[in-house]
Amino acid sequence: MTREPLTIGVLGYRFMGKAHANALARLPMFFPDAPAVERHTLVGRDEEALADAAERFGFAHTATDWADALDEVDVFYNLGPNHVHAEPSIAALDAGVPVLCEKPLAPTLEEAEAMRDAAAAADVPAGTAFNYRFVPAIRYAKGLIEDGEIGEIRQVRGRYLQDWLVDPEAPWAWRMDADMAGSGALGDLGAHTIDLANFLVGDEAGGIDRVSGHLQTFVDERPVYADGDDPAVEEYRDVTVDDAYSAQVAYESGATGTFEASRFATGHKNDHAIAVHGSEGSLKFSLERLNELEVLRGDDRGYQTVLVTDETDPYVDRWWPPGHVIGWEHTFVHENYEFLSAVAEGGSFSPSFAEGYAVQEVLRAVERSDERGEWISVG
Repeated sequence: MTREPLTIGVLGYRFMGKAHANALARLPMFFPDAPAVERHTLVGRDEEALADAAERFGFAHTATDWADALDEVDVFYNLGPNHVHAEPSIAALDAGVPVLCEKPLAPTLEEAEAMRDAAAAADVPAGTAFNYRFVPAIRYAKGLIEDGEIGEIRQVRGRYLQDWLVDPEAPWAWRMDADMAGSGALGDLGAHTIDLANFLVGDEAGGIDRVSGHLQTFVDERPVYADGDDPAVEEYRDVTVDDAYSAQVAYESGATGTFEASRFATGHKNDHAIAVHGSEGSLKFSLERLNELEVLRGDDRGYQTVLVTDETDPYVDRWWPPGHVIGWEHTFVHENYEFLSAVAEGGSFSPSFAEGYAVQEVLRAVERSDERGEWISVG
């Protein structure tokens, strides 16, 4: 058991920093049984931007070196770019500080393995932040699968499509550098889909046994713009990751899967969808309609759309009356609730670093399949 309130240190204050800070702020209002927390230290490099973010996000302190924060906090959130996941997370775990780390776990399988091993040696929770596991409709779908409602799992299909890189003059960012990101659409988007499939069907279909994958980069270099109201191009930098991937997978049970992701899918903003087909029925979910699950059972002539907002549905009783939908940001509240409860109670958290590593094994197998032009065994 740890003391309360739990002091929280967060590395990173941009997209994910804002999402998790918002979740921490919402917890006391909607999850009163959650551990009390203090947003203690926000970590970043730009002192001016960091101070502004800390004030907006409700953090009492700032630090420009993550090592300075570890002695001051009970829990460490690693929300930085992929290439800074391993060292701070391992140091925190070695110091006995629980860690929640954004996905993918690391740029390389070797770093992910070191993180997994550090977590196994630590007597504290270590979680990989796959927030889509905490959508009520996904939890409802998992319950149907576990109860045998759709029979034996035969096929899984997943996609994650975005279009923020369609313009070839869109600016270069760290997500386009293999040394910092590890991979492109594969790790950034595909990791979510692979983990969601593992979560939904892993107990029934087993793990992914082998994969056949293809990676594609459409724009080989992108501009870096100068600051200012009318920025000019300072230089062009190479894009060293994939813009899109596709993969076929074979499960240990004999089930099959097809997965794809793209950051060039014109007209798709955040189109994350997964379908599971069984011997007795099927399920379909889309993040763009995250309160709904499409269900087909037995002799049904078509899918029924189930609005997963009843008070008996996972997490829903904490929010609004039936039919009053929740949104994307609520997944982080649920995730933080489960993780911090595990920290306070000395329990375990899923998805763990071991589960994050399992996803990383699949990512690496897809890369190797693309390099070699053949099916690759996972693990």
